[in-house]
Amino acid sequence: MNVPTIGVGLAKNIFQVHGITGNDEVVSNKPLRRAQLLPFFAQRVPCLIGMEACSGAHHWAQELTTLGYDVRLIPPMYVRAHVKRGKSAAIDAKAICEAVTRPTMQFVAVKTVEHQALLLIHRARALLVRQRTSRGASRVSSDLQRTFWPAKC
Repeated sequence: MNVPTIGVGLAKNIFQVHGITGNDEVVSNKPLRRAQLLPFFAQRVPCLIGMEACSGAHHWAQELTTLGYDVRLIPPMYVRAHVKRGKSAAIDAKAICEAVTRPTMQFVAVKTVEHQALLLIHRARALLVRQRTSRGASRVSSDLQRTFWPAKC
């Protein structure tokens, strides 16, 4: 059966896949383990896939794009507007599937491996700068304490 739109709810080990037809009939709504995700999509005809944007979504978007899928990442705050009730993987996948079909939806660009590596370097440097600044501030405060409150003899 032709499934033109699929919403994928990403998690650590189990991903929820929600597929709908052109007239919004639910075709599939099933959980898949991490090892089953790529073989599942390898057997399907390429279509539109929506995912909530997160660090893992960029990896899966790259993998699914190599299989020929049109993958779109949606900012989490835009997915929240389509959640009708509660919080579960199945409800999130359904909301993602609904959000990706909206004509005015704004999507996040899929980051390349090189771009992700560059961001990692920038974040690591920012952490080192924060740690160095913190160390310097604590040294200054301990010097000030010794200056104004000398040890009692």
